[in-house]
Amino acid sequence: MTDYKTPIDAETWAFIEKTNSYCPPDTIDHTIAQQREIYDRMCREFFAGYPQGVTAETMAIAAPWNSIPIRIYRSAAPDKAAMVLYVHGGGFILGGLDSHDDVCAELCARTGYEVVSVDYRLAPEHLHPAAFDDVMNAFEWATSTYDCPVLLCGDSAGGNLCAAVAHATRGHVKKPVGQVLIYPSLGGDRSRGSYVTHAEAPMLTVRDLEFYKHIRTGGVDRTGDITLYPLADADFAYLPPTVLITAQCDPLSSDGEAYRDRVVAAGGHAYWFEEPGLVHGYLRARHTVGRARSSFTRIVEAVSALGGGEWTW
Repeated sequence: MTDYKTPIDAETWAFIEKTNSYCPPDTIDHTIAQQREIYDRMCREFFAGYPQGVTAETMAIAAPWNSIPIRIYRSAAPDKAAMVLYVHGGGFILGGLDSHDDVCAELCARTGYEVVSVDYRLAPEHLHPAAFDDVMNAFEWATSTYDCPVLLCGDSAGGNLCAAVAHATRGHVKKPVGQVLIYPSLGGDRSRGSYVTHAEAPMLTVRDLEFYKHIRTGGVDRTGDITLYPLADADFAYLPPTVLITAQCDPLSSDGEAYRDRVVAAGGHAYWFEEPGLVHGYLRARHTVGRARSSFTRIVEAVSALGGGEWTW
């Protein structure tokens, strides 16, 4: 078992302990309703407010079988070079427009881009591919509504959904200008790498991942489904420029490395950053932990650069 006393610093441990005080490690043993209540309370406790000048509008997109709630963030000093479609994390069973509200507001303020957060349907009420369908519909809405390029950005489960949309839209006339994937779950090999080294990491374990996968699929084996596991794709050509930012102490870290390698091998542009000493979910620590603050700056820089059509940054 990995000893986390050395890689994780005191600031990060304080963040982990605060998170666990609201959302304990055994939360997955509760009912889904209880998990959502616990998670929502934790999100409220970490809410950092909106930066000055940012406003938000909540509305809904009409989709073929449902309506998809979205929240649009606008800056007082807008940059119309691109817009960001943000897809939240939460294991495909938790989260919504409020869970990542302040993250999206700050991303908007620091890039100047309009940010649209997507409230996709959650499992188990809506099994895969409901979440994928909602994000795909939101992407198509964005490309038909905005005159500027659309950049995909998401964390954890949201990173999975962004990558799935990027793979699904490669042959489309309108496709993402880039994607920024923050500690994404991409369907990597669970018998090696960080899945083994960090199987019992603080904030996220392999047991958690298996639970979320089972709930999302209803227990059905979907091996090879690239809308569920983007790393299962046989062809990584023609994907948009990609930046992957993972946490060292996270079972999902190897997914970032594997995805980067597949894109580069196919002749594309991808860069992977593994943030030392950080844990899954560290976005909520961006104002209290130095390493998380630096990483969020990296995320902002990646979004700004890819949205502006720049790869070398």
